[in-house]
Amino acid sequence: MGETYLIIKSLHIIFVVCWFAALFYIVRLFIYHVEAQGKDEIVRQTLQEQYKIMQKRLWYIIGWPSMILTFIFGCWMLALRPALLEFNFMQVKLVLVGVLMVYHFLCEYMLQKLKKNELSWSSLALRLWNELATVFLVSVVFIIELKHEMNWIWGTLSFIGVGVVLMLIVRLVKKVWKK
Repeated sequence: MGETYLIIKSLHIIFVVCWFAALFYIVRLFIYHVEAQGKDEIVRQTLQEQYKIMQKRLWYIIGWPSMILTFIFGCWMLALRPALLEFNFMQVKLVLVGVLMVYHFLCEYMLQKLKKNELSWSSLALRLWNELATVFLVSVVFIIELKHEMNWIWGTLSFIGVGVVLMLIVRLVKKVWKK
């Protein structure tokens, strides 16, 4: 059972990496798609049609399958070691994974809106949305690696704090640069 568990865990990690790659890149494509609105008609149409193709392929060939396989291998690991469910760190991780799945479904909703050119989010709002996936990634990694330690809470909060400070600095620099 030990080797089987490690194989399942390895597959779980591989598909988590693929899932996050898709989550990070799909929102980046959304940003490009929205920013193409400011281009002249021919360029805008060309870019947006290309982004739609890229979004569809990324999302349905990598994003959805990776999320589903991450979920399957994660459940399989828990079936092999159900005692993990008794630990607080695992319960917190599973809540975060549930919220991450909601994030995934919201990205699907945004994709459907973009197909019809109906997404009303700004480039900045999408950039902030994209950072949320990073917060999930950092939080889950800290939780799993530090398990019973409370340091994962401080590590995650510190990461979020640094991110907020960096975003404020970037906005300040943009304002100064425009002047």
